[in-house]
Amino acid sequence: MRNVIERRAAAWDSLLAQVPGSSCARLSALTAVPAYVSQVVGDDAGGHDWWHAERVARTALEIARHEGADAELCVIAAALHDVVDYKVVADETAAADELRGWLRTYGLPEPDIQQIVSIALTLSFNGGGRPAMASLEGAVVQDADRLDSLGAIGLARTLAFGGTIGRPLHEPGLSPRLEMTAQEYRSYVSTSINHIRERLLVVRERLNTTYARDLAEEREAFIIVFLERFEDEWHGRR
Repeated sequence: MRNVIERRAAAWDSLLAQVPGSSCARLSALTAVPAYVSQVVGDDAGGHDWWHAERVARTALEIARHEGADAELCVIAAALHDVVDYKVVADETAAADELRGWLRTYGLPEPDIQQIVSIALTLSFNGGGRPAMASLEGAVVQDADRLDSLGAIGLARTLAFGGTIGRPLHEPGLSPRLEMTAQEYRSYVSTSINHIRERLLVVRERLNTTYARDLAEEREAFIIVFLERFEDEWHGRR
């Protein structure tokens, strides 16, 4: 366990070295993020673990640089985005209150706290029914999170999540559902292959920023190639 913690800390430190001009309060919170996130998400095996948070934070930093957003706030919000997610916590409202309290212990300004919590509560896909992000920083973090659902990592996360919840891999003849309410999205039992079609292949068109859409193009193309190959192998054509 100690080696795991050390690897996470080393990766996070290398990211922090790239974050420009952190205030004392923000730097204190940033330094403490890995322990807090790891405590909440635990050893999640469905794609919402610490490394997902770290990747989203790295991608958010890159998008923020290209889009002119507040980079350090984007990194904090990106790393914390799953600690209030219904897929990770039992009570989103209670988790949001806990997050506010945790951020206040580091002396962050109240506007920072409210924006970080608002981003975390709003960015989830949730059937596509969430309101639009209210700030550029929110748009950046949402794009970074959605990009982690694309490409090779997105496919790996989808299949891992499907395994943890007992979702079938594929069911020929079961068509994907592209329109769902938030409640239907949470309760609908799909297959992992349909989930890729229902969720991953609509990500690029829903991204907020130009730079994220550029990154998404190649990742989406990789998924399309995978699906074509999967169908060929399933039917014994390759």
